[in-house]
Amino acid sequence: MLRVTTHDKSDSLTLQVEGKLAGPWVGVLRECWQKESALAYVRRIYVDLRAVTFVDAAGRALLAEMSQQNAQLIAGDCQMKAILAEVGQAK
Repeated sequence: MLRVTTHDKSDSLTLQVEGKLAGPWVGVLRECWQKESALAYVRRIYVDLRAVTFVDAAGRALLAEMSQQNAQLIAGDCQMKAILAEVGQAK
């Protein structure tokens, strides 16, 4: 299961992600991110991953894509920090 909550501010947009970023849920986050980032224009986009409990290979690929498109990925624990380091964004 995956939950994505959007926090929209005047200078930034945060996607708060909770649950497992795996299987069909990767497509759910991708769709949400693409929709919201298209509306965000030049605002900074943050992806809060502190409540994510598991990331599969497809989820890692999506995180890498998001990072390459300047989304700021936020990790909470050592495991998520290691995943973000793998995809090219250590935070």
